[in-house]
Amino acid sequence: MNRTNWLKQRGMIILLALITGAGQQLKAQDNLLCQGRHWTEDEGAEMMAVFQQEWHDQASWEKRANRIKQGLIEGMQLDQMPPRSTEFNVRISHARKMDGYWVENIVLESFPGFYITGNLYRPVDLNGKCAAILCPHGHLPDKRLKEDVQTRATAFARMGAVVFAYDMVGFADSKQVTHDIPIALVLQTYNSQRVLDYLLSRADVDAERVGITGGSGGGTQTFMLTAIDDRITVAAPVVQVSAHFFGGCVCESGMPVHKSADHQTNNVEIAALCAPRPLLLISNGADWTRNTPAIEFPYVKRVYEAYGVPHRVEHVHLPLEKHDYGPSKRAAAYNFFAHHLKLNLNKLPYKNGFDERFVHVFQPEELQVYSDENPLPANALKGNQTVMDYLGIWGADSK
Repeated sequence: MNRTNWLKQRGMIILLALITGAGQQLKAQDNLLCQGRHWTEDEGAEMMAVFQQEWHDQASWEKRANRIKQGLIEGMQLDQMPPRSTEFNVRISHARKMDGYWVENIVLESFPGFYITGNLYRPVDLNGKCAAILCPHGHLPDKRLKEDVQTRATAFARMGAVVFAYDMVGFADSKQVTHDIPIALVLQTYNSQRVLDYLLSRADVDAERVGITGGSGGGTQTFMLTAIDDRITVAAPVVQVSAHFFGGCVCESGMPVHKSADHQTNNVEIAALCAPRPLLLISNGADWTRNTPAIEFPYVKRVYEAYGVPHRVEHVHLPLEKHDYGPSKRAAAYNFFAHHLKLNLNKLPYKNGFDERFVHVFQPEELQVYSDENPLPANALKGNQTVMDYLGIWGADSK
């Protein structure tokens, strides 16, 4: 038996065991959750070979891709969320004009009584409509307020983009629920869609140039939103796309989005749903993305080859680096977004590398949106159970 057939046979055995629960009668939804290091690295590699047997060209990939997209929407119950027709009720405050960019604090209503909090960065010199970039972030309670998020948002704005850096639920100003709410995944994805809705409603935004990028858990939001919403035109998930690691937080894998009674997928295929739109994968040598050059990227590139656009997917691997969205990872993103979103890369000082010293790093309290003068709106829903009851969505372990 040659290696290809062996991989296929072994992979099918693994897949059958995963779908059937090895013959055990487990609760259906619990059995469908794929969380954390759900597979070993070897199993992840074997499953990529199995997935590859499911398609061979653009048409067969799109059939599989549609099932994966359907699994995302149904698994996170996104189709049960309120229609995205609520007025944004935007509150923008504390506008500050800096060196080539503006920074503002922003609150907008996601659905009645639930608010998205963040900061808006935009260029000073407007020349027609701008590109837009969504900046979700990773797992740190005040991550939106940290230097690295401020730096990349500032750089993108100086290059000519309107940038929205927004909180994960339960972090920084977003305290209506805790981050471990069982429906965090659908809340965050819906919030991301509402941020996208808002950006596209602005007169200064070009709907044909819309990007998204985030690291770690922000990388998860990057590929999740890109997979389900074709309005995203360019994506760069950073240090998160893995064949064996499914996300360690409830906001990434706490709802059954990777598996159903009739399909199994992983984050590599979800990221590949970006095709044929431009996609940049950034990986490093010290986390679950260390195998990306050998396992994840070749699979994604085959998808792009099926569309005839292999040049639209790129990969930067930094084997000597760790799990972050640091300077070298930002540099790769600056070049990628400048090319695909037609940003002005010359707006960033450069000498043997990008010089980010022009960025003014604000103190956390300067970027926080709520204060005595700007309190949480009176209609705000408060508490995990209150929000879940309002939506009628309770997650895998709640009801």
